[in-house]
Amino acid sequence: MRAARLHTFDETLKREELLQLEELPNPQVQEPDDVIVRIGGAGLCRTDLHIVEGIWRAKVDRPLPYILGHENAGWVHDVGTTVRLVKPGDPVIVHPLATDGTCPACRRGEDMHCQNGWFPGISHDGGFAQFLRTKERSVIKLPANLEPKDVAPYADAGLTAYRAARKASEILKPGMTAAIIGFGGLGHIAAQVLRSLCAGTIIIVDTSEQALKLAEDMGFEHRVMGGGGMVDDVKRLTEGGADAVIDFVGEKGTPEQGMAMLGRGGTYYVVGYGGMVQVPTIDLIFSEFNIVGNLVGNYPELSELMTLAAQGKVKLATRAYRLDQVNEAMHDLIGGRLTGRGVLVP
Repeated sequence: MRAARLHTFDETLKREELLQLEELPNPQVQEPDDVIVRIGGAGLCRTDLHIVEGIWRAKVDRPLPYILGHENAGWVHDVGTTVRLVKPGDPVIVHPLATDGTCPACRRGEDMHCQNGWFPGISHDGGFAQFLRTKERSVIKLPANLEPKDVAPYADAGLTAYRAARKASEILKPGMTAAIIGFGGLGHIAAQVLRSLCAGTIIIVDTSEQALKLAEDMGFEHRVMGGGGMVDDVKRLTEGGADAVIDFVGEKGTPEQGMAMLGRGGTYYVVGYGGMVQVPTIDLIFSEFNIVGNLVGNYPELSELMTLAAQGKVKLATRAYRLDQVNEAMHDLIGGRLTGRGVLVP
């Protein structure tokens, strides 16, 4: 099979060929619950850039070279002897973790915290290739009206956005407000999910006129240009501060700005990473702020998201690239030339 592999880290992300396209053996069924997926679409994520930069070396002990790609969808190609959920030919989306199903986290339904799980594209070979090995517990059969190349980024970007938006929706009652910082690959999904799950007023904040135009096209009435005046603009729109702020940037000042946008009793949901959240404890106490971290969602949440997508309540902005255009796609992401999500189609 053809695959794009990382051979050396590049902290600058300036090397023209960040990944190398190679011919490799197809992955094979190794265990009874294995599923081999023929990739129909593999989403490109900013985490892939962080992997290339070497940021994940401290978290994942994985020797180079290996295949990136953790947002995957396609068709079942082969299955192990105990697999009953899917059969060859079925279109599927792949939850990003391969899990054991028996550890305490899996028993609670929070399988993304599996104690014995592995992460294709991060700890193991991923989906920037023609085929991927995963587990039966990780695949969800797609509704008939969804194509793998159109939904692949939901497997991580969409699922992470869904989890954060679902948490926020539980506290947002009619008349309450939420500000979403960053209307990019994750933010544009979260805003649609939030609109589907609750009656709160949604404010979109972004430094890109292109992103704000996308928000307008998607019907989001309240939009704020990011920058030095965005905190005041949000406070004006919310008459004192938002009840929830979901930060999909998480660096370059947005943690401080996000916390400053909150009204008393508000909750800051941090999704993007790279910066620091620093809040005086007296402010946490006096204003009763909450700070909530968000990882990728669990299997049931991915299933729920696919239902919303099939119903047309959540739509994904994507740009397709061939597998041999992987480096072009990565540099488009680095250069800010992507609106929505990039998808590799082998």
